[in-house]
Amino acid sequence: MTSIIRDLALAPAGYDKINWVKAHMPILNTLEERFKADLPFAGKKVAICLHLEAKTAYMALVIQAGGAEVAVAGSNPLSTQDDVVAALVKEGITAFATHGCSPEEYKDYIQHLADFKPDLYIDDGGDFTQLLHEAYADGLKDIIGGCEETTTGIVRLNAMAAKGDLNIPMIAVNNAQMKYFFDNRYGTGESVWSAIMRATNLVVAGTTCVVIGYGWCGKGVAMRAKGLGARVIVTEVDPIKAIEAMMDGFRVMPLVEAAPLGDVFITVTGNRHVIDRDAMTALKDGAILCNAGHFDVEINKAALADLATDIRRVKPNIDAYTLADGRQVYLLAEGRLVNLAAGDGHPAEIMDLTFGLQVLSLKELVDKRPAAGLYQVPAAIDRQVATIKLKALGIAIDALTDDQAAYLNSWSLV
Repeated sequence: MTSIIRDLALAPAGYDKINWVKAHMPILNTLEERFKADLPFAGKKVAICLHLEAKTAYMALVIQAGGAEVAVAGSNPLSTQDDVVAALVKEGITAFATHGCSPEEYKDYIQHLADFKPDLYIDDGGDFTQLLHEAYADGLKDIIGGCEETTTGIVRLNAMAAKGDLNIPMIAVNNAQMKYFFDNRYGTGESVWSAIMRATNLVVAGTTCVVIGYGWCGKGVAMRAKGLGARVIVTEVDPIKAIEAMMDGFRVMPLVEAAPLGDVFITVTGNRHVIDRDAMTALKDGAILCNAGHFDVEINKAALADLATDIRRVKPNIDAYTLADGRQVYLLAEGRLVNLAAGDGHPAEIMDLTFGLQVLSLKELVDKRPAAGLYQVPAAIDRQVATIKLKALGIAIDALTDDQAAYLNSWSLV
């Protein structure tokens, strides 16, 4: 198949980015060496529909080193880095991705990825899985399985499984402890604020930050905001998570009450229109809105545009919406995933954990060949990734003695 990319001449800059993250991803380094010897993916075609930046690129190269033929497409139009994609093509990986592609081009790219007829795949958000089920259903029986990267995708897979519509074996990588404890919490928390600060060049300390949603990603965003000196308000629909946020030291209130108080608003829910017209009409002048969920649906952009008398780009990744009363509200990165659309995504050390889980889960699918359905990452893989990471950090931990293990196994008899 012929790649569709921006410019192959950009490859040298892409190599620089990939080599930088490679030096900080010891788990993938370890697995790359193992895979070169074992070739677990020999003769297999692996498709990757993810954010195409340097960390993803290195994972694709590790899978290729394991014997696979690899093709990639972007899971978000604004997160694709054209130089990184060019470097992948130079390395023999097929790519269908350009930064800033239109919605029509985006769909065309993932259709090309489906035409690659993968044996295995990694998805981010569920678009590729949905396409396979809707337009390529006849070929599902030939797919060994896939892995899902993110919370939004797991929500979609759960819905498909509940209806009996999931016809591919899928591993819920997002649900692994080595994923959500670190990627969702520390990765999202750090990369979201890195992107906001890069885009705005404004101080965080002393501002009021409103975090909408207190799942693992919301926890990370709120924690980092607090660490940067912001006052943090959390809004929630789940009473249990609301109490957790309160006990973590944050103010909790409905969004319409937080709207006139906040300086920066970050949506982290995976749901639709969580910032809607009622909150928008109450925002203070200069309020900044951004989204850290997978799809650009959490902020009702149509309602914001309808309320505005003027919309203009004031600098890269910042659009100013002037409302009828003269207030200005700023939207970052077109409401798309801010940490990747306006930044470089999670730190390399964090994605090393997640991508270690991904490649080992692909190997698990090859080895076990499960029936169609949604599966969790085996605990042994979670522990394997953690063990490799600790070794790379030079950290040793205690081991249970035989006596301690026997005690734990017989606790109910004590």
